[in-house]
Amino acid sequence: MAVRTTVAVWTVGVTAVLAGLPFVARERLPDRLATHWNLDGSTPDGSMPLWAASVVPALIWLVTAAVVTVPMMRAGPAARPWVTATLLPTGIVLAGAQAAVVRSNLDRADWHQASQPTAWVVAALVLAPIAGVAAWLVVTRRTSASADSTTPGGDAPALSLPKGRRLAWFSRAANPWLQLLAAVAGLVAAAALIALIVGLASPGTLWALFAGCAAVSLACALCSSVQARVSERGLEVSFGPFGWPARRWAPDDIDTARSEIREPAQVGGWGYRVSGLGTTVMLRAGECLVVRRRGSRTDFAVSVDDAERGAALLNALRTGRAS
Repeated sequence: MAVRTTVAVWTVGVTAVLAGLPFVARERLPDRLATHWNLDGSTPDGSMPLWAASVVPALIWLVTAAVVTVPMMRAGPAARPWVTATLLPTGIVLAGAQAAVVRSNLDRADWHQASQPTAWVVAALVLAPIAGVAAWLVVTRRTSASADSTTPGGDAPALSLPKGRRLAWFSRAANPWLQLLAAVAGLVAAAALIALIVGLASPGTLWALFAGCAAVSLACALCSSVQARVSERGLEVSFGPFGWPARRWAPDDIDTARSEIREPAQVGGWGYRVSGLGTTVMLRAGECLVVRRRGSRTDFAVSVDDAERGAALLNALRTGRAS
């Protein structure tokens, strides 16, 4: 669901930038916009009316998004890294090119006076593959962690570990509203940055908007999802799409592990909360994995699915049971 929501928000956001940017700056643009330059870059040799300069890139983007997204989403989770790794850099290149075209035509009386936006195009081409690789790493990390981790059976709070076998348990939870807020704030920050590059408004205002929205996007992204993993090394709880920051407990450091039902009202709300119940990472109401460190009187809880099995494996690792 998180990938689908991100793809949808990204598609809508890039479409809005491509179609809206020329119209936002229309009072400072000529009737036709230079959209292509000759090989030596000295003079433009192709142009479009303002409406076409808005509609054509947006249509190209929407067709590309549909061609990439529909077949790959039907193929299942294994294809989702390809979706993100394709759409993210493509959107950056198109949005960067559109911003460069508007910048080059800004305050020109005629499109023949527009200078080639080489620097802006090069910057977009450099940023695009970096963003694509980052998106690929994030999505494949989630997919491989979910697919490769083995969940041991049993309903008891502890279980027997077969000799010679390594077992691992992995679970995650996400808050779609925080993810949506992170995506929207990120798009607003990107739009403010593009407007700053193009020169559409006061730099002071745009810098403030960019910094504020970027901070909100980063904070929401880090708090919108959590992953918990139990293995021979103990318990690891990591946050956000990149799995950072993270907290770790070795098996010998844990006194008890259990599953418990908790509600946001019990712990003081959503997110990373400290209350009379200890520390709780609350992203959704319901089952939580709860651990208590040796020598501590407070608990640490994280709201993830299948918490009882995670607690069972953690207790087995802690006590060193083997069959």
